[in-house]
Amino acid sequence: MLWIMRFSTFFTATMLIIVFFSPTEAIKSSQPHFSYRKSSIFRNAPDCTTSTKTAKSDSFIHISITLDIEYLRGSIAAVHSILRNSRCPENIFFHFLVSNTNLKPLIHCIFPKLKFNVYYFNPKKVQNMISSSIRDALEQPLNYVRNYLADLLEDSIHRVIYLDSDLIVIDDIFKLWKTDLGNKTIGAPEYCHADFTAYFTARFWSDPRFSGVFDGRNPCYFNTGVMIIDLKKWRRVGYTKRIEKWMDIQKRIRIYELGSLPPFLLIFAGHVAPIEHRWNQHGLGGDNVKGSCRDLHAGPVSLLHWSGSGKPWTRLDSKNPCPIDFQWAQYDLYTHLR
Repeated sequence: MLWIMRFSTFFTATMLIIVFFSPTEAIKSSQPHFSYRKSSIFRNAPDCTTSTKTAKSDSFIHISITLDIEYLRGSIAAVHSILRNSRCPENIFFHFLVSNTNLKPLIHCIFPKLKFNVYYFNPKKVQNMISSSIRDALEQPLNYVRNYLADLLEDSIHRVIYLDSDLIVIDDIFKLWKTDLGNKTIGAPEYCHADFTAYFTARFWSDPRFSGVFDGRNPCYFNTGVMIIDLKKWRRVGYTKRIEKWMDIQKRIRIYELGSLPPFLLIFAGHVAPIEHRWNQHGLGGDNVKGSCRDLHAGPVSLLHWSGSGKPWTRLDSKNPCPIDFQWAQYDLYTHLR
């Protein structure tokens, strides 16, 4: 029996090598007719201090991104962009949030030296709390996982950058990581020129029980696709429960329209550590209904974000890209299988 077990283990390992390391270096995904190329290995610059401590150490830059089959191509491009443009890529630790636990081997093969953990998020945790939105993608359970980062990540991790899957970073992520949050729990680029009232229903604004939450505050819109979060402070205050409370109210009395964003606005708008706009040039996916090509906002750019319904990989594959989509394509590791 022992030799049979050993042969079985050897056979399984051999098959995995055949599947993941073909001569062309194409790595098959669970999506039909596509594969991924293996990334280059990125090393620290000579002046970097390479951490020898555990991944739980604050000496690492901690980044959290979701891995979802539909947006997997975007997530991989985002990771690739961060590594390529970082001066000290070996000092970055990724925390991947999944509802499909079969993606870990794929990430290992695409990024052989990547430091990362994978955290399973059970969709049932939020399914009964999600209300309908203007776009199906905004109703997916994994879109709400940012609410639970403080619960999913180890208590020893005190700070994390949360990033959406439809963006690329074209600057050194350390510049964002070193942002001083002061006494705030989250930091994000704010957009005070946006019509803040549009994110909530008329019923919300007409009822002082709800609209009164903003009394004494100067609330501005911010995009939750790029945030620095003080997890230690989040846990201490218990913000997850506060978010769930607003989601429960939304299920009974419709007070907003846009998925997982409004609860963050209700709790944090007016209490956000400001970050330069260069770190979230958002809206490149166009509007939330039909999509459209949009230019970059004026000013310097460190992060390009295809928020909205149009995604660069979809437009590139359909042979109808926007000019900005070619910036994203430089980091795409996806290949069509012949």
